[in-house]
Amino acid sequence: MSDLDEIRQKRMAELQAQQAAAQQQQAQQQQMAQIQQQEAQAQFEAQKKQILGQILTSEARNRLANLKLTKPELVNNIELQLIQSAQAGSLRGKVTDEQIKVLLRQIAGQKREIKITRK
Repeated sequence: MSDLDEIRQKRMAELQAQQAAAQQQQAQQQQMAQIQQQEAQAQFEAQKKQILGQILTSEARNRLANLKLTKPELVNNIELQLIQSAQAGSLRGKVTDEQIKVLLRQIAGQKREIKITRK
């Protein structure tokens, strides 16, 4: 019986070592994937910043920067719309602060107002 117990213990130790190695390898793969994702995100942000620098006036950039502090999702949507318009060639010249205001009004007008009245 002691030989059988010894073999079982050795086999259990081997399995545990294999499992630990597999977990370590999986953790390293996840870490590498996360690093690659962060690098891709940083590259995307750099390209976005460069394109916006080319198509926005300084006043429009300032307005978007201020608005980004309170409504980052809205600003990201507007920036993506502007980049798509620029890539499609539908923008003529730089986007001004007034054009940003018009765009903001249009987006704000799309929201539904919910009124509750009591009788």
